[in-house]
Amino acid sequence: MARSVPTVAYKPKPGEIPTNPGVYRFRDASGRVLYVGKAKNLRARLSNYFAPLHTLHERTRRMVTTAASVEWTVVASDVDSLQLEYMWIKEFDPPFNVRYRDDKSYPFMAITLGDEAPRVMVTRNRRISGARYFGPYPKVWAVHDTIDQMIKVFPIRTCSDSSYKKAMASGRPCFPGQIGRCGGPCSMRVTVEEHRAIVDDFVAFMAGGDQRFTRDLTARMREASAAMDYEAAATYRDRLEAIDAVLSRSALVLTEDTDADLFGIAEDELAAAVQHFVIRGGRVRGVRATTIEKELDISGGDLVDQIIQRAYGEAAPADIPREVLVPSLPDDSDELEAWLRERRGKGVAIRVARRGNKADLLKTATLNAEQALMLHKTRRTSDYVARTQALTDLQEALGLAEAPLRIEGFDVSHLGGTNVVASMVVFEDGLPRKDQYRSFGVAETTDDTDSLHQVLTRRLAYLDRPSDEPVSEALTEVATAPGQDVVVAAPKRPRFAYRPQLLVVDGGKPQVEAAARALREAGHDEIPLCGIAKRLEEVWLPGEDYPVILPRTSEALYLLQRLRDEAHRFAIRHQRKRRRRDIHSVLAEVPGLGDARIKALLRHFGSVTALRGATTEEIEALPGVGPKLAAAIHDHLASR
Repeated sequence: MARSVPTVAYKPKPGEIPTNPGVYRFRDASGRVLYVGKAKNLRARLSNYFAPLHTLHERTRRMVTTAASVEWTVVASDVDSLQLEYMWIKEFDPPFNVRYRDDKSYPFMAITLGDEAPRVMVTRNRRISGARYFGPYPKVWAVHDTIDQMIKVFPIRTCSDSSYKKAMASGRPCFPGQIGRCGGPCSMRVTVEEHRAIVDDFVAFMAGGDQRFTRDLTARMREASAAMDYEAAATYRDRLEAIDAVLSRSALVLTEDTDADLFGIAEDELAAAVQHFVIRGGRVRGVRATTIEKELDISGGDLVDQIIQRAYGEAAPADIPREVLVPSLPDDSDELEAWLRERRGKGVAIRVARRGNKADLLKTATLNAEQALMLHKTRRTSDYVARTQALTDLQEALGLAEAPLRIEGFDVSHLGGTNVVASMVVFEDGLPRKDQYRSFGVAETTDDTDSLHQVLTRRLAYLDRPSDEPVSEALTEVATAPGQDVVVAAPKRPRFAYRPQLLVVDGGKPQVEAAARALREAGHDEIPLCGIAKRLEEVWLPGEDYPVILPRTSEALYLLQRLRDEAHRFAIRHQRKRRRRDIHSVLAEVPGLGDARIKALLRHFGSVTALRGATTEEIEALPGVGPKLAAAIHDHLASR
């Protein structure tokens, strides 16, 4: 039996690694940087990577064994390590660090403050010198719509630089200025200084100062009306309506003094989706969706750390808010706050939104992130090219003779060893065939591996049934008998009789061996088999001591993961149905307890476990349940 190497050859000698804060880099034999990380104590952090290989997370082990060397740089403080880690990740783009998939995908509103006469424009370029950005916006039309309303209130320049220069040189207004679409000095209506003041008001409004402008315009309108200057009053009225039109697109969700960024995060073992809500003046001014691919197993706090660095590593000071709301705090939140304070020039707080309106908004952002993650995964498996690639990759990774066009996945579910059920889901050509899903009840079993063996034995028995044997699941199709004019019913091949080209079980080596035993006993060793272990996303083959590790970006891994998750979902659903049916049957045996009260009991206690653990007094507290009935319910459940 092969033995695992205790650790890697390039492990530093004891005492070589300093205990200072710093940043480290793993490199491969060609010198390419594979992974960049930071640590408050370099020796303590790096010692985790040089533990015996069999104790490491599978993906961490792959990174460590791929690397040929490690190096580190000591810094003066934890804040310095944050900055250096961010710079190195941007410079080297290490394959084992988290990877983002949203580059330049969202439009922004930009005000070119570095120009003599700043202009407002729609752009995806975040590197315009001196520009102030607002957004991102989900659609280009949304930015243009906002600009159209804003220039009614703050008429600033919208024309191109070439049009501006031509107008200023010739003394003739630019074309947008001639039709009332440009309010810059090139329109010949304001000076450069007057225009700059309007631009400052535009920026202040977009940054969250909308209430000041609303109050000011309302006061001016009333003054003009009182002085019977109705033309001016109408102008102020139109500007107020334009402001209302802008604000109606961005509802007030928090108090007016809230200046915050909120991050909703949903993740699984391979990927994460982030919804970044930009909140200024209590209003959501922009939303950015990001998808992240993970290679190493990182905690929720570490993921938040990486997201914050990504969001503010190159942000202008004005784009960094007073408050950053996250679902969980990273271990170095104090250092991150200091780093953000240094970049912003003012205090920044990183907090977890636990209650109130902020917590409600975080739930909304998280829900959006969950939907985005689901969409990201299903798009990959529903796309024809991706599905074809997944089946080809799976064939190569598992050494199959042909691409597995029909895959069957199995999972077992139970409640404390009771109500044991199993599921079978079917994917054909990489897509689920829900009409061919099956569920199994397991009456007696010793553990999950025994349950899996029983279920597969029952399923494989259908492959050997004679074609003329009646099967309950067989359908019929209409056919004409040869040489006859009479229409007869011909049996259609039962769906269970279709031979799978790959069996997938939820679990690791023990589950795979149990399934392999069922295949041997049924005389179907020719059917390929594998298992996928959820915690490490390892793919196990029968008789192997080590798992197959599919690349993070592999379409095959996404297909297996979706198959496993679908089998788990289907098993859980069936198990819950049986549990509800069983507890209804048990409670129905209590004299005087009808269906309405049974439903009320389960709704009140929330779960069967809570009901079984309730005291007589707690049951009696339910309206309509007296002392005698409560005692009967308690005694009946205790006896079962």
